Amino acid sequence: MKIQEIQGGITAAKGFKAASAAAGIKYQGRNDMAMILSDVPCTAAGTFTSNIVKAAPVLWDRKLVQDGGTVRAVVVNTGIANAGCGPEGMAVCEDTAAYAAEVLGITKEEVLIGSTGVIGPVIDMNKLKNGIRLLVPALSDSREAAFEASKAIMTTDTVNKECAVSIELPSSDGTGTVTVTLGGMSKGSGMIHPNMCTMLGYIATDAAVEKGLLQKALSAVVPDTFNMITVDGDTSTNDTLLVLSNGLAENAPITEEDESFELFKKALTYVCKTLAIKMAADGEGASKLIEVCVKNADTKENARTLARSVAGSSLVKAMIFGKDANCGRILCALGYAGPGFDPAVIEIDIVGESGKVNFYTDGKIQPFDEELALAILSEKKIHIDCDMAEGTFEATAWGCDLTYDYVSINADYRS
Repeated sequence: MKIQEIQGGITAAKGFKAASAAAGIKYQGRNDMAMILSDVPCTAAGTFTSNIVKAAPVLWDRKLVQDGGTVRAVVVNTGIANAGCGPEGMAVCEDTAAYAAEVLGITKEEVLIGSTGVIGPVIDMNKLKNGIRLLVPALSDSREAAFEASKAIMTTDTVNKECAVSIELPSSDGTGTVTVTLGGMSKGSGMIHPNMCTMLGYIATDAAVEKGLLQKALSAVVPDTFNMITVDGDTSTNDTLLVLSNGLAENAPITEEDESFELFKKALTYVCKTLAIKMAADGEGASKLIEVCVKNADTKENARTLARSVAGSSLVKAMIFGKDANCGRILCALGYAGPGFDPAVIEIDIVGESGKVNFYTDGKIQPFDEELALAILSEKKIHIDCDMAEGTFEATAWGCDLTYDYVSINADYRS
């Protein structure tokens, strides 16, 4: 039942290739398109933005995933979101898929689309087609190809985000076990908030998993990973997370919720959680990662709500940026989150490599060591523990501090 983290990204699993190219859609002097291709047809699962305003690629992908057909490729562009474009946006998706299919020798229904960037402009199809022409001959299963593809999908991200793991599952011939690999990449730095957070995320696996169970696993994993990060309270029009499964590991197909399914789900959780934390740590302008653990809550959903409230509080985020232990802000964020609790019995600590400070217990703010608090708040990762003393449920949320650079980045995003 061991999950082994390995070096790699989107090409780590058997049969997956990636490429990146500079199409000049918005950015100059950098790659701004990426492609993922499976050697064989894949089952696909996905989760998408909860924003009522959905970008054209979200509508395109959601239809293909829900219709139940197999897929082979994903084409991604950065710089322009292909959102808020009306019918022209869907035409761009269809034309992109049709052109990629023609060059790759597959059908347009096997091509998923991802876009991220400025909302409103219509993407120049000539640039997209030129990008595809550059991408196809560059497709490779190399580590470098995965790395460059993960960089190409970045917008305001300062670092690329990748993760890969392997597990052992029973072989299809029943003679032993085979190694199954999951590799992923994501982008996300701003406009990040739960349900879903702003992101493009792609996970490729060589496991053989029945489509309904692949979707069930993904839907079970997202609430405690990508839906538990927040940077700025905004939820994008383009949020997309896709999992592609091509079965080339030759494991015994996962067709029921058995031990193999549970191990696969744990591996998927590991990849999603790792990518989610990397996104929270790379929030626009961020200098610190905030981890909020709510424990002993009365329900799981209340634990999630409370943790997200603290991680998303602008005042808590500013407090951590300023290294000012004005921890009443944490108490306040719990209080307005929505779930009821008894303030007289909860306990709140801040924890870091320097030690632990208890600042609230027995219904009141406690005296604490200001120098120790300063040392903890000066670290790159700050952990906040909130014990609600009401039940047995817990949840963890991740966010980042709120800095001057966040305003600077978003004040001139279009330029």
